[in-house]
Amino acid sequence: MSAEFDPDREPLSAVLRETVENHATISIEELMSRFGGRALGALLLVFGLLCSLPLPPGGTTVFGAPLVILAPQLLFGRHSPWLPARVRRRSIETRHLKKGLDRILPWLRWLEAVSRPRLAVLFSGVGQAAIGLICTLFAVVLILPIPLGNMLPAAAVSVLSLSLVQRDGALALLGYLLAAASVSVLALAGGVILRTLQHMVAVVTPA
Repeated sequence: MSAEFDPDREPLSAVLRETVENHATISIEELMSRFGGRALGALLLVFGLLCSLPLPPGGTTVFGAPLVILAPQLLFGRHSPWLPARVRRRSIETRHLKKGLDRILPWLRWLEAVSRPRLAVLFSGVGQAAIGLICTLFAVVLILPIPLGNMLPAAAVSVLSLSLVQRDGALALLGYLLAAASVSVLALAGGVILRTLQHMVAVVTPA
């Protein structure tokens, strides 16, 4: 990292870009340090973005696991993340981040440019707990092997996490809309799977 680059003063998009350009691998503990006081929201955003990528089977289980640990901490009012030492020492190959950042970074920069602190009530104790509950539920969804079931939940987690970093209630409302859309799609997919299973059972079961 250059002496002029101060991650505490830079937009999150700049910290992520500098990270993938100058590190082949980086530990989660190093990421936590680079994100400073916004580490909890930033880590949720990073793992949410990773889970939104077209990963090989089991990929969302790997990257969703830290979300299962981090998201519930919002329910208890934490502002700095806690992770087990074994998880903190785990390294991420930044090429995985770069794949998504190349597509997402322009949008992230735009959101950072237009966002500002507003609707602070959405980040009160109850508001933060609500975000934590949604992110926790979707984290559980993300570690399950649901085909194509990661995109909307991961997007909802990412936007809600960014709203925490930016303290922007408008982004939080967008995150809630994505969460509602995720629930609808998951419920529809669950209904289709259930009906398919019932049809298969009816076919193989003697009359």
